[in-house]
Amino acid sequence: MVTRVSTAGNYGSVLVNLMAAQQRQFDAGNRVSSQKNGTDLKGYATKAETLTAMRTVDRRLTAYSDQNDQVAAKLGSQDEALNQVTDAAGAIRQAMADALATDRADTLMQDINGQFATATEGLNARYDGKYLFAGGQINTKPVTATTLADLTSGPPIASFFTNDQFKAQAKLDDSTTVTTGQLASDMGTAMLTGLQGIQAFNQGAGGPFNGQLTPAQRTFLENQLASWDQIRSDLTLKTAQNGLVQKRVEDVKTNIGVHQDTLTIMIGHITDADMAKAATDLQSAQLSIQASAQVFSSLQGSSLLNYLK
Repeated sequence: MVTRVSTAGNYGSVLVNLMAAQQRQFDAGNRVSSQKNGTDLKGYATKAETLTAMRTVDRRLTAYSDQNDQVAAKLGSQDEALNQVTDAAGAIRQAMADALATDRADTLMQDINGQFATATEGLNARYDGKYLFAGGQINTKPVTATTLADLTSGPPIASFFTNDQFKAQAKLDDSTTVTTGQLASDMGTAMLTGLQGIQAFNQGAGGPFNGQLTPAQRTFLENQLASWDQIRSDLTLKTAQNGLVQKRVEDVKTNIGVHQDTLTIMIGHITDADMAKAATDLQSAQLSIQASAQVFSSLQGSSLLNYLK
């Protein structure tokens, strides 16, 4: 039995091979130019679902990282404010110790009033236009007293604080939530109470502090030193607590970076083209096109019609 080989059949076979080679050239050329295995999820075939899941995780980690940058910046502002208040408490204690050392109080109240202003400025610190230590009342100044005289004007110390009891929290990653907020009343009540006592003594029978210390003034100041040591110690602890949260945020951000680096590598294994293989495939496809074109040209010259002529 003789198998017939028609010219049309040969042309069809060559054209099929030529088109297949052109598609391979196109695909390989895209991989070489883009350095990727595909331009959309269809290009990754069975790995598309895995790739989608990894990209979803990566986007979530990026969102956490961006949020943690903002949290870190806010905590940095809180750290400055807390140190300012703590240093003011230490300076008030030091002013009284200096008065005792020199047995004079010529500028004691001016110094204390200046440190009071510094402390209230720290308690009323803002970040991004919002009060840091006001709890949920972010648009309301948390400490309303402006002078030492305000503290002895009649209202209780608690009335000078307008913050509520809300303490802000931040979710750093899927498993870590920290409390970032601190309250002006928690930090400032003991300080303002101590300043109220000093101002009341200065306005009372034992005052004013304006020259050489009297025995009553010395006794009063000596009794104040221990309480101001405690006030400063408590504020230092709150500053340290803020520092611990800062460190936690930093550690989580570092871990997120490590996870994202790992994800980038894993995603790259799916999406990034093997450039050596892509170049080889491109060359092979080009050779196939050339070969198919030569066969096509040969078929044109071997048609039976040419012989019939």
